[in-house]
Amino acid sequence: MPFGMNKAAPSQTAIQMIDVVKAFNGDIVRALDGVTMTVERGEFVAVMGPSGCGKSTLLHLVAALDVPTSGSIVVNERDLRAAGNERFRRHEIGLVFQLHHLLPHLTVLENVEVPMFSNGNGHSQQRQHARALLEAVGLSAKEKMTPPRLSGGERQRVAIARALANNPPIILADEPTGSLDSDSADRILALFRRIREERGVTILLVTHDMHVATAADRVVYMRDGRIVNAPLAEEPLTD
Repeated sequence: MPFGMNKAAPSQTAIQMIDVVKAFNGDIVRALDGVTMTVERGEFVAVMGPSGCGKSTLLHLVAALDVPTSGSIVVNERDLRAAGNERFRRHEIGLVFQLHHLLPHLTVLENVEVPMFSNGNGHSQQRQHARALLEAVGLSAKEKMTPPRLSGGERQRVAIARALANNPPIILADEPTGSLDSDSADRILALFRRIREERGVTILLVTHDMHVATAADRVVYMRDGRIVNAPLAEEPLTD
């Protein structure tokens, strides 16, 4: 089943970061050190670099889970320095993590419904939408199962369906294949590409794995909290 088209954003730029710094311990440690980056609407961009280079910090700032020390971040024309980003996180951003963070005591269907509890739609409409999303990720037959009974790849597909629950125009994925075998990882990457093609969503994915990064339209390299032209030849990108 196709995912369907998402609502178009008025600007062609989905994410814009300008000279973003994220410092800790009184500016002793800079997780991000002057990052400037633009992601266009509908792009699939991978941010690649070794552990500790600032990839996850970058993603958390774009998701408004944290605030920068300085610089500006604009997502779908919203300046994230403004107050009241809870609704933004719920409706503009879908988050997928390496650890799926599914609720083990809920069924697969109920896990997908969780983000929709406060969106104003009736329960029957929410359930119908959740079932459509599970069909789209190939898990309709397992809607009554709980996450511990699923494989790692299946759990990650449920997490992706959950991330799409409120039709966000942007998906942020933090090492989404890091705990999967290569076959499961390839299926997840194919699913991300299909989501982008069918919905026109913007996908920003962080990884240390070159194989994962090559699934994207474009790769942005990071080292020591900064965007660089390419990784150093002698510097391993794996953990």
